[in-house]
Amino acid sequence: MSDERKITNAPLVGVFINAGLAAIKITGGVLGSSGALIADGIESSADVVSSLVVWGGLRISLKPADEDHPYGHGKAEPLAAIAAAAALVVAALVIVVESIKQILTPHQTPRWFTLFILVGVIVVKFALSKFVSNAGESVESTALKTDALHHFSDALTSTAAFIGISIAIVGGAGYESADDWAALAACAVIIYNGISLFRDGVNEIMDAAPTKEYEDKIRTVAQAVEGVQNIEKCRIRKSGLQRWIDIHVEVDGEMPVWKGHEIGHKVKDALLSSEHGVADVLVHIEPHSRISRETAKSESAIKRKGFSR
Repeated sequence: MSDERKITNAPLVGVFINAGLAAIKITGGVLGSSGALIADGIESSADVVSSLVVWGGLRISLKPADEDHPYGHGKAEPLAAIAAAAALVVAALVIVVESIKQILTPHQTPRWFTLFILVGVIVVKFALSKFVSNAGESVESTALKTDALHHFSDALTSTAAFIGISIAIVGGAGYESADDWAALAACAVIIYNGISLFRDGVNEIMDAAPTKEYEDKIRTVAQAVEGVQNIEKCRIRKSGLQRWIDIHVEVDGEMPVWKGHEIGHKVKDALLSSEHGVADVLVHIEPHSRISRETAKSESAIKRKGFSR
């Protein structure tokens, strides 16, 4: 199976698992008198939609460039991440509303068998979160990372529900709403993470700079090409699962134009063949000797001004 197929299949795995878990949790919550478990099932239902959005976004982002989209369709991936992050926050707010209703409305203590349901859910959701997260990390996909957080959040709310139901069962009368309070606490974490991932998606849409570590790796690859004397500028933007690079390369200013052009092509080929997910490179050649002289003159002028004072 190709890497692209593995990546696009990751959200589909979540769709089928979440659909089954949603049915189990909602049924168990109704039969077991657990508002937290019902709310947990609602979030799993939202996760089904979220995973489908992520899957669709990834599929579109992997389409090759065409006449209408010369830079490819990569922006569909962060758009899917933004939609999924928004869905995560909305799902958490739904749980908040339902939990408050349950707290204000007297209800029965949850049944003990709901704990066994939650244990199974927690194990499955943590494993699914790890699986999708690994797929997202392998290609640095914002959408898959958001989808993984959906699964992790579901595991978190299930853990909170387990703790709350346990307190309600052990505490007895007066502790019936413990699982609802636990769900509220989990929602605070979910909303915080959802807003953070929403921000990541927006930054990617706005071509935010990558990490300094990634830029250093790109500079290192370019600097290693024979004839490159320095890297002046390096601008990088992420589109989908790949990067687009504008780089200014300094070469000997006395060499023939054709030689500088050749070095530029070697830099481009080195970056395209690297392991850093580069889609395309625009190389601008700068004369190193001229820049060095101008820099030296500038520094000398600054020193003279300093002495004149």
